[in-house]
Amino acid sequence: MKRKFIILPKLSCFFLVLYDIISRYTNGFKGSEFLKKFVSWNVNGLRAVMKKGFMDIFNEFNADAFCLQEIKLQEGQIQIELDGYYQYWNYAEKKGYSGTAIFTKDKPLEVNIGLNIPEFHTEGRVITLEYPDYYLITLYTPNAKEDLSRLSFRMEWEDAFREYILSLEKNKPVIYCGDLNVAHKEIDLKNPVPNRGKAGFTDEEREKFQIMIDRGMIDTFRHFSPDVANAYSWWTYRFNARANNAGWRIDYFMTSQGLKSRLVNASIHPEIFGSDHCPVSLEIE
Repeated sequence: MKRKFIILPKLSCFFLVLYDIISRYTNGFKGSEFLKKFVSWNVNGLRAVMKKGFMDIFNEFNADAFCLQEIKLQEGQIQIELDGYYQYWNYAEKKGYSGTAIFTKDKPLEVNIGLNIPEFHTEGRVITLEYPDYYLITLYTPNAKEDLSRLSFRMEWEDAFREYILSLEKNKPVIYCGDLNVAHKEIDLKNPVPNRGKAGFTDEEREKFQIMIDRGMIDTFRHFSPDVANAYSWWTYRFNARANNAGWRIDYFMTSQGLKSRLVNASIHPEIFGSDHCPVSLEIE
């Protein structure tokens, strides 16, 4: 609805400026320098996605931190010039496998690679950045594999990662993001009944996720969109799944309760291609 202002020109400018200031306060400074935007994306091979417009996507987001999973490369295999960003990498020992990275505008106080546990240190799955008021973690959770041959390893990983998060929370709140390789509830995948008990939707994996929720962690997408269906972040390359939106929501931004009042928005970006996953994002004050 158009509004008519019958105000002298100089007063009009004054009131418009005043309105803008008030709007910034009442809307939590959204769109201003006080907002932090984080993006997470399982790129399923960073060298491959570089050929599919990664830099354009990266620049369009203009995120404060861009977290990657499954980079599938070793040190020295790629050089990326990212003006204004610090780069942190965790490479898997196995070539062409796993791996994580974070590109961030804000230099962290400390950087920790892995979980500080030797048996979980070879696959490049975790990077932790410490900031004054929170930790930011990129995470690539182990896949249980189609035959569930890695489910027991996955359970051990889940327990170790939970203890790691709880130890960090003693100091300050935590944000962790990435491919968690689990659809939490039936709403989080297109075909829950035939997929029950399969990797990513076993009772064991879902229960481990629920433990984190019970401990107070916030699934930020469900915080803002508790009942939104057909919102997915991964689609198999088979069966024309993406065109039919037959997907799974397995990529997350999770935060501690201590950050709840600062949450502004959490989104999934299925319009962005280049990988079998799409990016997810979080905005906080």
